[in-house]
Parts: sequence; C-alpha cells; structure tokens
Amino acid sequence: MAVPGRTAGALLLLLRLGLVAGYPSGRVTESCGDMVPRHGHAPLPDPVHSVTVARTTFMPGDQIEVAVSGPEFKGFLIEARDAEDPSGAPVGSFTLIDSQESQLLTCGEKQGSAVSHTNAHKKTEVRVYWDAPDNAPTHVQFLATVVEKYKSYWVRIPSPVISQPKAPPFSTPRATPAPSPASPAVSRLTKPFSASGCGSKKFCVRSPSACDPEKEGTCLFLSFTRDNQSVTVEMSGPSKGYLSFALSHDRWMGDDDAYLCIHEDQTVSIRPAHLTGRSHPALDSWDALEDMAWRLEDGGMQCSFRRNITLPGVKDRFDLNTSYYIFLATGAAKDGRIYRHSQQPLITYEKHAVTGDAQDVGASRAPPLLRAHGALMLVSWMTTVSVGVIVARFFKPVLSRPLFGESAWFQVHRALMLITSSLTCIAFVLPFIYRGGWSSRAGYHPYLGCVVLVLAVLQPLLAAMRPSLHDPRRHLFNWTHWGMGTAARIVAVAAMFLGMDLPGLALSGPWKTYVMLGFVAWHVGAEIVLEVHSYRLSRKVEILDDTRIQIMQTFTMAEAKGHGFKKAVLAVYVCGNLTFLVIFLSAVSRL
Repeated sequence: MAVPGRTAGALLLLLRLGLVAGYPSGRVTESCGDMVPRHGHAPLPDPVHSVTVARTTFMPGDQIEVAVSGPEFKGFLIEARDAEDPSGAPVGSFTLIDSQESQLLTCGEKQGSAVSHTNAHKKTEVRVYWDAPDNAPTHVQFLATVVEKYKSYWVRIPSPVISQPKAPPFSTPRATPAPSPASPAVSRLTKPFSASGCGSKKFCVRSPSACDPEKEGTCLFLSFTRDNQSVTVEMSGPSKGYLSFALSHDRWMGDDDAYLCIHEDQTVSIRPAHLTGRSHPALDSWDALEDMAWRLEDGGMQCSFRRNITLPGVKDRFDLNTSYYIFLATGAAKDGRIYRHSQQPLITYEKHAVTGDAQDVGASRAPPLLRAHGALMLVSWMTTVSVGVIVARFFKPVLSRPLFGESAWFQVHRALMLITSSLTCIAFVLPFIYRGGWSSRAGYHPYLGCVVLVLAVLQPLLAAMRPSLHDPRRHLFNWTHWGMGTAARIVAVAAMFLGMDLPGLALSGPWKTYVMLGFVAWHVGAEIVLEVHSYRLSRKVEILDDTRIQIMQTFTMAEAKGHGFKKAVLAVYVCGNLTFLVIFLSAVSRL
C-alpha cells in the first residue's frame, strides 16, 4: 500500500472534497475525457446555464470569445470539440480573460486545451477566448460542465456550433448532457442491528468492546456474515455524516477497498470506493453491491449490503478470503459531500480474513508505538523532571545527608533527570519508527519535540562539566543550567498541549486541555508555596528597639526550621503529580 507522507493511520477517507472531480482548486484533468465530475452522484438533466459564442464563423488563427453564464455556480470545465465527433480529443487552445477565476488545463497532452475554475467562489459568468488551430475541423462546438454544488451539476452543456466559411451545413445532432444512470434499489431497515452472534456466527469489530448497537447508540459496529459465496455487511455508529470501513494490506492509507454510507438529506447512500495514496476515495459503481438497506434514528446511522466474496471482473474490489487490516471511521457530510474524519479511525491490531472463523476482534484508534511515545513523554515531563527540579531547588538543606558519596538531594535530582533524558530519547524515536520518517502533518509538535530532545541531551552533558563550588565560573554554570532546564520544561509542556490534539493519539474532548492546565497550575502553585516559605524563613528579622538592627538568620538555619512543612508539601505534590499522570495514562491505555 502506498504511504506518501505516512500519516497516522489511516483511512481515511478523507481529505476534503472539492467541486469538479473533488478539487476546489479546479485541477480536474482526470475529468478531461468524459467531463464528468468524480462526485459519485448522477448529473442533473435540463441545464439551467448556457454556453454562448461571440460569432458562429471562424478561420484558423481566429480568437473566439466563449461565455458560460446562468444562476450562481462554483465550478466549471470548458472544452472545444469537433462537432461531428464530440467524444473525440479537445480542439485548439484557450486564452484566459480573468486569471483570478479561471485557469488553463492540459487535456489530451495538449496545453491549454481546457479551462476550469481556480476556486470555489460563487460566480454567474465566465468568459475565455478560444484560439482556433491551423488544423481546426470545419465545425466546432464548445462543451461545458457546470457545478452548482457538490451533488448538483450538469455535464457537457453544448454551445451553438461554429463553422469555417464555405463549410457544408452541419447536420449532426447537438451534444446533449450525459444521461443519469439508474440508481439501485435500496430498502429501509425495520429494526436495529444486534451484536448477538459476534464471535460465533459472524465476524465483528466494535468500539467500545462488547458494545451492542441494538442497545447503545454510541456503539461503533461492523460485522460480516458469510452466506455461501457472499458476505452480508452490517455497519452502525453515531454519525450524522458518514460511516465507512476499508480493507487494507497494511496500517496505512492507500490502495484500499473502501465502503461508505453517506447521509444525504433524509436518506443514506451506500457506495463502494477505492483509495489511491492519500487522495480522496474515488466512489465506484453500485454494481458490486446487493440487498442494500439503511436506517436513521436518534443521531445514529445503520446500513447493510451484500457482496460476493470474490469479484474477479470488478476492479479495486478485494478478495474477502484474504486477510486485511480493517479500518472503521466516521465523519461529517453535507449535501452528499464528505469531509475528513475528525477522529482517528479504528484499526484492527492485526490482519483478519472476514470469511474465516467468526471472531469478535479488538481495534484501536491510536497505534501502540504512538501510545508508548505519549506515555513516556508524560512520565518524563509531568513527573520525573518536575519532582527533580523541586528537589534541587528547595530541598538541599532537607536532604543534605550524604548518599553514595554525594548529598542525597543531588543523587535524587541526578537520577530523576537522567531518567527524564533517557525516556525522552526513547520516546522521541518511536514516532519515526512508526511512520518511517518525518511527519509533515503533525504541525509544530515534532519541531518542539526536537527542541526538547536537544535540551534534554545537553543538560546532563553540561552537568558533567559543572565547575567546583568555589570556581568563578560556577555562577555562570548555575544560570545556564537553570535557563536550559526551564526552557526545556516550557517547550515540553507546549509540545504536550499540541500533541494531545493530534489524530495519532486521538484524545478526544476538551477534558485533556483542562487537566493539563490543572497540572501546570499545580506545579506552579507548589513552587510558589515553597518559594514563599523559603523567603519568609530566610528573611526572618529581629528588630531591636532603638537601633533597629536587623539580625539575619543564615539560610541553612532558617530552612532547617521548615523541614517538616517542606516534606509534607513534597508528599502532597508528588501525589498530585501522580494523579494527573494516572488520568492521562489511563486515557491513553483505552485508545
């Protein structure tokens, strides 16, 4: 399966659709031949737009103005054809009048032989010039496809025929819009699907595990039931847009056999599709599907169909006797136009043959390597580094006794920081192992991760070169060590905030942001309490009556009086940190 850019798993289905051929930018060269948008919907009859020409005669080398006008539309495709062979190759080339609204395309390996839109803005008229070639046919006709909205478009709207002087009269019938293909029969389901028989009579994938679509509207459910040489598929989930599943040779999007149930108005369209690379799924003909049915209720959607196990004469349909990874996804749809899923798809842990033994298999929205990456980073930068910093800053007098030749506070601090650096290095490489390279779709998160890694490696190297206590460079070392450590913690927290919203980890809902804000407030609050406590003890003053002499107690003596308080604060702080950590780790483990 192709892996361009290698995004975190997935199907999906679903880079945003555009207008003609699914491209709001108008790059629709795949529609050059038949001029039909790849929207998966039938074109409308009876065009409401017109294609006009400035004059009806021409000579080679002439420039003819062509206009498409009518009610507001968003996309278009204009070509010139031999009027006596309207299915042939494009004729001549075009010159733009407004490059903000239109652009030239290369159709039939000829530059500028077609014109399309540059954006999805509404327009009522488009004008271009057609340049007649030296070898132009005697009769030429312009054809236009006009897209009003995703599922409303007209194909091959003809213009008046233009002819060369002294050409014989044109008698071939004018081109007409492509006829609408007949839609297959689709019935309504009378009752919800049930998980009964999962693992014994049918192959099931569901989330949460052991959920039942008959009793739980939030159950994301997919089942396969074999019947001789065919398989009946049932799909159910909480979606007002679309449900989809795909069969894949690996855990990456591309070269997959996909099936979609799309909510359109008050009905559901059931369509097979195929994925090529990271492009939008290309919707295919209904011919491979039978017994299609659907049901809408309480914000949920259910659909079913039957297809043969093998379809040797149908392109892009997989043999169901083979094992595949199974993707299951939901997303938004409007007017039959589907959008990229907002959440990672469910992906089975291993390949399965849906026609084999009945099973009830598990699936996850987050790959194990990405979950391990998140867990290790959370342990490092929510717990070990935070406790290590507080111990070094506030607990030198409290933990001053020697431990293995060094003060106890230093040994604790060094151990925690080495653990932080080690876990950070391990966690850093896991996404690269999973994706096989750099991810261009992870925003600023990987860049911040690189900064954190560099600082996490430099800190122990810098500490190894620490000057002696009375060395004049010790002051510079202290500030540098503190500055780099503080910068690393700030950048790490920013990276965690961004990482929680990435599809690869799939932590849904706003709770994660509030919990992370709570952790930051908890850490800052603990530092403020300990800082105020240390300040008050170190600045304790005895003011004599007349001379107002201030007798400053030494820092060590003042701190010694608050050892019990500090130990209590540390215990509470560590318990709080572990609580925040457990909340996140439990959420990651459930993905």
